Amino acid sequence: GAGKSTLAQQLGQAYGCPVLHLDRVHFLPGWQERPDDEARALVAAFMDGHPGWVIDGNYRELLLQRRLQEADRILFLNFPRRICLPRVLGRYIQNRGKVRASSADGCPEKFDLEAITVDLGNPDFDLSHIRHLCETMQIPYTVVKTEIAQIVFEERKEKNPCSLCANMRKGALNDAGKKLGC
Repeated sequence: GAGKSTLAQQLGQAYGCPVLHLDRVHFLPGWQERPDDEARALVAAFMDGHPGWVIDGNYRELLLQRRLQEADRILFLNFPRRICLPRVLGRYIQNRGKVRASSADGCPEKFDLEAITVDLGNPDFDLSHIRHLCETMQIPYTVVKTEIAQIVFEERKEKNPCSLCANMRKGALNDAGKKLGC
């Protein structure tokens, strides 16, 4: 959604360099993950085989340190979710079921939804309506149990808890997203 693949293609054309999309390395057909050793070997062969190159992707395990050391230009595209998410949805609508050039062979464009609720630890927090809605729509649903309410209200006795509570919820949601592969 940030435009990494599009920018990589444009840079490759402008500099006359081959482009490696790390999604093509990381995934096998059917969105299966390639073993890390095999993926690293592919990236190393690409880098060793070309005096100049453009690589796009976010995979730390795919020779990140070497890529950073050998690159003469590094671009980080850090756009807010409010910009990236509409782009991802637009890309999905445009390419639904098709394999994009920057995707691995056998990996058609898809968009998976996962509903996540951060439970602050309030015993009266009823999630049955959300659970039912997700079941009806066949959307996976995860509840992240936390003790945020106890920490904010009982231990810290915050008078204006909004900022602390929001940051703790955001952290719990981010951790859950990582664990779920989001």
